[in-house]
Amino acid sequence: MSKKLIIITAAAGLLSCAGMFVLAWLTNPAPAVAAPDAGQTTAVAGRNDLKLTLPQIDVSSAGASVDSKMKRTMIEKQLKSLIYEVREKIEEYNLKLKNLELREQRLLTAHDTAKKDIEEFTNLRIELASTVAALKDARSKLEASRVEIALSEKANLMSTAATFDKMDSTSAGNILTDIGKPESSNSDDAVKILHYMTERTKAKVLASIAETSPETSAYFCRKLKQVIEKE
Repeated sequence: MSKKLIIITAAAGLLSCAGMFVLAWLTNPAPAVAAPDAGQTTAVAGRNDLKLTLPQIDVSSAGASVDSKMKRTMIEKQLKSLIYEVREKIEEYNLKLKNLELREQRLLTAHDTAKKDIEEFTNLRIELASTVAALKDARSKLEASRVEIALSEKANLMSTAATFDKMDSTSAGNILTDIGKPESSNSDDAVKILHYMTERTKAKVLASIAETSPETSAYFCRKLKQVIEKE
């Protein structure tokens, strides 16, 4: 708004200067015009040699009046032109000011939009970080729950499984249940043996275990899905 105040102040100053100029012009005495003497008469010769005295006219006063009117008219035109130009400048400034305000409003809107986008991106990043952390935790748990069979123990496990295949399902189930207790340090050994047993024998042993301990049979079934043979 300071620019608008400056332009209005400048316009007022121009109008004030123009007014002083007009006043000085109007008060400046017009150059005197030679007028005829007061007692001068014009003789008109007639048929009967009659002399007529024409009325005297104040030429200097009439000339000064006409010149003053012309000056006033010219100054009025100049003032009108100046006022018109000042008004155009003010309107031009107002238009530029409106454009600047509109541009500022658009920038503020864009700033608010960018701020919201940044906030949403930050929230998404936090959610993504939480998801990644959860996935890592799930992966760690999955890796911890896997039953890995090393290449060095594979042959021994296959031989032991063959022995269990020859047992009756009840006896094999009781032994594997005792070996595969969760609190036992060798709980995964029962699962490894089951892994190498034939499918038919494995099914009979699991069914036998389920008759006395369904939860143990279910535990063995879950762990069999997590067996991994290392090469």
